[in-house]
Amino acid sequence: MPADSISRMDSSGSDGNCSDNFSTSPGASSTMSRERTDSESSDKQARFVFAGIPGSAPKVLTMNEVMDCMKNIQNMTLAHEIAINPEFKLEPFEPPQNSLERRVKDMVHKAFWNLLREQLSSDPPCYDHAIQLLTDIKDYFDHIFIHNNKRILQRIAEVLDANLIRQQAEQGVLDFRAYANFVIDIMAKSCAPVRDEQIAKLREIEDVVEVFRGIMEALTVMRLDVANCFLESARAEVIANSVEYEKHKFKEYLKHYTAGFPATESWLKRHFAAAAPSDGETVTSPVKSTVMNAYLELTDWNIENEFPEMLAMDKDRIETLQKRINRLNACTTVLALASGVPLFAQNPNMKSAFAREVEILLQEVQNEAHLNDLMENVWVHMKGVIEKQQKVQFDKDNEDALKNQILQAAKKDSLVRKLIWKRLTTYLRMCLYSKSLPPTPPGFEEFATELEAISNSFKSLIAYNYAVYGEFYQEMIAKFTV
Repeated sequence: MPADSISRMDSSGSDGNCSDNFSTSPGASSTMSRERTDSESSDKQARFVFAGIPGSAPKVLTMNEVMDCMKNIQNMTLAHEIAINPEFKLEPFEPPQNSLERRVKDMVHKAFWNLLREQLSSDPPCYDHAIQLLTDIKDYFDHIFIHNNKRILQRIAEVLDANLIRQQAEQGVLDFRAYANFVIDIMAKSCAPVRDEQIAKLREIEDVVEVFRGIMEALTVMRLDVANCFLESARAEVIANSVEYEKHKFKEYLKHYTAGFPATESWLKRHFAAAAPSDGETVTSPVKSTVMNAYLELTDWNIENEFPEMLAMDKDRIETLQKRINRLNACTTVLALASGVPLFAQNPNMKSAFAREVEILLQEVQNEAHLNDLMENVWVHMKGVIEKQQKVQFDKDNEDALKNQILQAAKKDSLVRKLIWKRLTTYLRMCLYSKSLPPTPPGFEEFATELEAISNSFKSLIAYNYAVYGEFYQEMIAKFTV
């Protein structure tokens, strides 16, 4: 990429029209060299302290041990995301708008392309940047083509040979545009169909510098396409081995981290007493019951409680599920109240249409306060539907009673909402214990598709977490009885 090309050109040095425009000061260079030498030549590594359990001595780790810990966490997180998220894919990183990183990147890229244009426009032309750019393009193709495509890679290596290009430049016969056309031809034959239009537009650009700018942008996304294709083909293998892999990496992490997991222990303790074994239960039943009850707490998490460390990688995913579950509960509560109105009770099609409309009205619900605001809109819409269909205005007393019930549905102490919530959590509990989904509970028929989607996501997430950390949960719970 351009930034890489610039740094390489700076280190090589040049003269005339190709003078080094990006050199650093000698003072900065020597400082960097001295700091690196101090680090590499020291016999004693820097040491870091990991906080321990209160009352115990903290654990002292070397820099290498800290890096090993961080690498284990990063590898676990990546494997976990690939296994859990079927839509996971690599995406290009773009610094935020107006950030320092974005401004630096834009300035460096602009400087590179301006310098290339300046060198090509000079008399005689200077091709140092152009040759380095073609070398970078050849390197990109090495990443895009799998190594069993030896013939195409060999052809690219022959045409984009730096020595040959430099000889042509020295003899004054270098046709930079011809090389651009060659690269575009290769890209057109090897890109994904979704990139066809982008590649075709490159042929229409007259300015050779802009052509190569477009080529570099296209090659960047093509390389990402190849990486995502490889990721997709390896996904099944990753999923098949990810549980054991995460367990192994977590055990390696525990060799260095001994401070415990207090938030996870508190989370499990809250459900341990309620899971005491009754007559006929096996010894392991209360353990699993404790964990499953703890998992169900995630559906209505109290933000005042610290989130369990062993679920940290799924926190965002769980919060998204919480919102979907609460939205489903609110929609079902509204429909249950609407079922008391003869217009909806006696007309299934009208009831189904109203259910879809309620889903739309509440689709942006983020929290309880937001739900309270939106429920007023639900009531206004419901009133309009009823008056339009019945062609008469509400009786004042009936209108006030129904309005209060609908607005009350936004509050957790609503009796109807509590009943619907109990049915929903009972259903989710049954999902955790059964291999197949149980029958749709009463009142949820109009939202069966969303209920099934939520249940499958919740069950999959919980099953994976328990497969990885189940034995660690059991060890924690065993300590509660000591």
